[in-house]
Amino acid sequence: MSDVLRLDETGPVLLVGGYGTVGAELSAMAAQRWPLLLTGRSPVRGAALAERLGAEVRRWDLADPAGFSASVRAVVSVVNDPEDRVLRAALAAGVPYVDITRWTGRLQRAATVAAMARPSAPVLLSSGWMGGVTNLVAAALAAELGGADRVEVAIRWDLADQAGADSVEFMDRLGLDYEVVENGRRRLVMPLSDTRSVRIGETPTCVARIDTPEQFTLPLTLGADTAITRIGFSSTASTLALLAVKRTGLFRWGRGDRFATLRRTLLYSPGDGGTAQVRVDVTRGDRTTAVTITDTRGQAHLTAVGALAGLRRVLGADGAPAPQGVVFPEMTPRPAQVLDFLRDMGVALLRHSDTTATAA
Repeated sequence: MSDVLRLDETGPVLLVGGYGTVGAELSAMAAQRWPLLLTGRSPVRGAALAERLGAEVRRWDLADPAGFSASVRAVVSVVNDPEDRVLRAALAAGVPYVDITRWTGRLQRAATVAAMARPSAPVLLSSGWMGGVTNLVAAALAAELGGADRVEVAIRWDLADQAGADSVEFMDRLGLDYEVVENGRRRLVMPLSDTRSVRIGETPTCVARIDTPEQFTLPLTLGADTAITRIGFSSTASTLALLAVKRTGLFRWGRGDRFATLRRTLLYSPGDGGTAQVRVDVTRGDRTTAVTITDTRGQAHLTAVGALAGLRRVLGADGAPAPQGVVFPEMTPRPAQVLDFLRDMGVALLRHSDTTATAA
């Protein structure tokens, strides 16, 4: 296996998985500014999109040992990269790199691999929920408060939404306890525990714990003593059904390839389109501010918005110099611009107080 990328600062942006559910959304956004090279397992599936955007499309199947070669200005990994092929090729070439697909353990490994390589170009690991949008909003709210002691994220998963298969891989983690930081101490928690009702936008939603990368990064980057993420469905009955399945022990005794399809079909039933909603609460001392992020074009669009923010960051196209080394999305040098950027991308923001919600 020999994958060779070369840095060409006038070349295309390489989107690995650039015509999938999220990739197609990102391609449409990125094509307005940069030439694109789209790759995936079956280029014929991306041919129409590439033609419409004036992009090139080529095959790069990360499960196939056949090598890949290209000259590019940056790379965004929009598909799972279990063997770190895209990451290692970007590191070797000094190509700016963004990844939005890794769960916590793989993000930690990627950060270690990248740090040991002493990268000459930025490596942005943007795998927090929705391509790091939650991380960015947490950073924006923390900047308003002068810091963050506690960050809580509540996700409302719309069962009518379109979703790529990779987006539900976290189902395979629901049988594994994971580490969080609470009140300054590290401890293990069980997925789908600690249920509660949270008002996300205007809708009370039953949510429970889930392992996501921002719970690992926010204590390191923002200095938060507590970072918690929970998830619930747009249907309370479906949330309760998932919790009931959890109580049967399926996610522990049903681990492994044999039950993979069963586990994932509990979430992966893509509809015709829905609304992505996430609430982010940040507390500093006795002050709390909260925002619900709403994207009526769905979670694929919102994830692509996060990926676009990452691409702008590593190329220094967001008005600040490109970063150095390994970074996470909340390490943005301009957090005050985050909410305006999201609005410009068609994302609605609702500001919460104790009893009311107003436009942010």
